[in-house]
Amino acid sequence: ETHLSCDVVDVRTAEEEDEDEDALPHSEILDIFEEGLAQLVQDPLLCDLPIQVTLEEVNSQIALEYGQAMTVKVIKADGETMPIVVVQNATVLDLKKAIRRFMELKQQREGGVKHISWRYVWRTYHLIFQGEKLEDDTMRLKDYGIRNRDEVTFMKKLRKK
Repeated sequence: ETHLSCDVVDVRTAEEEDEDEDALPHSEILDIFEEGLAQLVQDPLLCDLPIQVTLEEVNSQIALEYGQAMTVKVIKADGETMPIVVVQNATVLDLKKAIRRFMELKQQREGGVKHISWRYVWRTYHLIFQGEKLEDDTMRLKDYGIRNRDEVTFMKKLRKK
């Protein structure tokens, strides 16, 4: 058996040392990156994404394109529709987590309410699909009959007296 030993030696010329001093400051690199990202999101596949897009949003969009994900339109009490992207075999809990991420990103971008108590939200509201409450967090959305572009409604729970 022969073992190869590789010692990495940092051999740099005076010229290379000077190049480091010319390195771009972080802020300029960010500007270049954001400019490139802005051009990227003009692609027809990604044009619906916001300018400060996250990697997760890009991946979701790609998964949608390849049929690995679906969009569930979640309708809030005020009539606003939230397009929530989840994987094809997502559970009710996955949908709830995706709604939470969607809202947190929306708040970061628009400002507004800083903290939402999600425990309160899920104690107070049901998700309803075609009159049926999505009560079992472990059940898959497709087992409730939910498909791509279907609408799910946020509905306030009735208090038991």
